[in-house]
Amino acid sequence: MAHNIVILTGAGISAESGLATFRGPDGLWEGHRVEDVCTPEALARDPATVHRFYDARRANLANVGPNAAHRALARLDATWPGELLIVTQNVDDLHERAGAERLIHIHGRLLGALCAACGERREWTGPMGGRLDCPSCSDPALRPDIVFFGEMPYAMDAIDRAIARCDLFVSIGTSGAVYPAAGFVRSAKYQGARTLELNLEPSEGSMFFDETRTGPASVLVPEWVETLLA
Repeated sequence: MAHNIVILTGAGISAESGLATFRGPDGLWEGHRVEDVCTPEALARDPATVHRFYDARRANLANVGPNAAHRALARLDATWPGELLIVTQNVDDLHERAGAERLIHIHGRLLGALCAACGERREWTGPMGGRLDCPSCSDPALRPDIVFFGEMPYAMDAIDRAIARCDLFVSIGTSGAVYPAAGFVRSAKYQGARTLELNLEPSEGSMFFDETRTGPASVLVPEWVETLLA
């Protein structure tokens, strides 16, 4: 019987809410090259394009809502008596809107702003185009609070500690291709945890899981949570 659980979620869990998966089969990120919208170099070279891209994604959040998979994980979060941590690679706020609280956004948040000068983070819901002054240090250095390629993902120490203590690791809707998250399953197995993958199709890392169940997250996740809480 599991006691401490770590859950990794990826783009597949939000796709059913109507959010495009960021990385497409052609290697483009919502029609853009990674180098044009998701690197520090892109922000320095063409900030207008980067801000337009994230402004549009931020605005689109108002058109979607949590689905049954998000709600099931929020229910699990609210009722599970042991340790539980949801680590999401997604930058949307659908886990929060569903009610999840034990949550880490490893790749940052669309509804957040980061000052590249002083490092302060704050909530941000509107557009960010143009040179915006940081309310704290007045430097015109606000940027999306998104972990760009080449930058360190957030809260890795806390995630590593949770994985070291977990006896069940579950991956939901992930490609198994983006590191360091793709390596979490091997860390969990090394610590002796049982590992479960819930995905539309087997991921690139499926061979590392004890069990893989395929199908829509909105079906698989509520079924799994119901069984776990029974």
